[in-house]
Amino acid sequence: MKYFGRFFTAIALSLLLNACLDEHPKGLMEEDKAYTSATTLYLNTVGNLYLQIGGHADSQGLQGTYRGVYDYNTFTTDEAMLPIRGGDWYDGGYWQNLYLHQWTETDLPLLNTWNYLYKSVGLCNHALKEIDRHKQLLTDLQYKEFTAEARGLRALFYFYIMDMWGNVPLMMQENVSLKDVKQSTRKDVTTTLIAELQAAIPYLSDAHSNHEGNYYGRFTRPVAYFLLAKILLNHEVYLGDKTLKFTIDGHQLNALQACIACCDKITEAGYALESNYAANFFVHNENSKENIFTIPMDKIRYENKFLNLFRSRHYSHGGAIGMNAENGSCATLSTLSTYKYGTPQVDKRYAINFFSDTLRVDGKVVYLSNGEPLVYHPLEVALSLTGSKYEKTAGARMAKYEIDRMAHDDGRLQDNDIVLFRYADVLLMKAEAQLRSGHDGSIAMNLVRNRAGMASLPATLSNLLDERLLEFMWEGWRRNDLIRFGLFHKAYDVRRPIEGENTRFTCLFPIPKGVLQRNTNLKQNPGYK
Repeated sequence: MKYFGRFFTAIALSLLLNACLDEHPKGLMEEDKAYTSATTLYLNTVGNLYLQIGGHADSQGLQGTYRGVYDYNTFTTDEAMLPIRGGDWYDGGYWQNLYLHQWTETDLPLLNTWNYLYKSVGLCNHALKEIDRHKQLLTDLQYKEFTAEARGLRALFYFYIMDMWGNVPLMMQENVSLKDVKQSTRKDVTTTLIAELQAAIPYLSDAHSNHEGNYYGRFTRPVAYFLLAKILLNHEVYLGDKTLKFTIDGHQLNALQACIACCDKITEAGYALESNYAANFFVHNENSKENIFTIPMDKIRYENKFLNLFRSRHYSHGGAIGMNAENGSCATLSTLSTYKYGTPQVDKRYAINFFSDTLRVDGKVVYLSNGEPLVYHPLEVALSLTGSKYEKTAGARMAKYEIDRMAHDDGRLQDNDIVLFRYADVLLMKAEAQLRSGHDGSIAMNLVRNRAGMASLPATLSNLLDERLLEFMWEGWRRNDLIRFGLFHKAYDVRRPIEGENTRFTCLFPIPKGVLQRNTNLKQNPGYK
């Protein structure tokens, strides 16, 4: 049975960018009465923050739901798309606009995602305030540990805000007057996040967060090192300065050297590749030695949903496993080419990441309602399939996660923990940092390739970018990668750059119009009207 060390009574808080806490919410226990010991203080401050990592409604959570962080980092890229399938998946053009980079400042899901992330930051600020206000309940070490965990989680949420929007308000305490909410530069936000993570690291547990027990799902030291490595690898995008130095264990290092040092810290913590790539996504993946940070899932205990498989499967596919389906998302032609689909050299991870060609469930062919076999046609995918004979069957569909045949809610409530960070990424980050530093990154890269049963290749930037798609398909990192490699704003697959995109303005999303209307201190990102 899973043990999630913080399944607690949530304090009713609603903190958006322009909102303040209601100090006397009706019908709830007075907040101070929830703080009677170190344990209750932790559970009702830091503990509650973890309820924000996953989600069960649109634009909530870091993965698993629709129209939020994951979708903005996946369906805006050459990795995957949600084609129009007749009367399905038009939704006012929303999904196609993501792929074409035709989003606008009035898109409601973008506002909802902004609000979710800033609400999460606000909850972190509130937790830190309450920990400080009730520090008499704590030993000095407990105070430092509780504070470090809340600061680490705040840095996590701010990472996604900074990555998606660039120059944003940096709110490090709660109840800031709206007139005092200013826009910080992306460089200042990034520098602050690095400092926050480094300050937190000494007081975080070195436990493996993905393992069941008291630290299951929590922000531990290896999680912090992973996030720090990711920021440092993207330093040219976030900081725009190659000359900055960072202190790791008392040594002054440049950004790429510091990234490598953080990766090595994770290796020293005992993480390693699973011998079986697919094992990281099994129904019971809590004992993976590779997964670093996950969203704990339990169809009985938690409300967190994982909609991605449900969204991708054909209706008959869902019926064959006793569930429903939405017949939507699929791989692009670009992705198929990278996997070398249809050739003798097809990557061995293709069969794990996709449902493709004639579909079989439990070894038996699945049939459509007209009596014909269900065949997914990967090469027939297009942004609009309306009128095509492959309207309902085009595209290789998402697999990757083992199907929980005991899942609830048509597969949306599962027991597979959702993987956010894993060790294969550590190795590929190290390989890339080595290569960009003028050194050979082939050893680290080929550890990942060889685990998948693929032959070694020289570590070039092109090979590394391909390897990241092959390894992290459906994991939500593609936008981050394409921007770092200078490709997000360019033509790919069937997408052509929109007007003015040569300035790279779409590498940031527009600050939602509703936010700008509430706070006139903020300026829209360049390129958006």
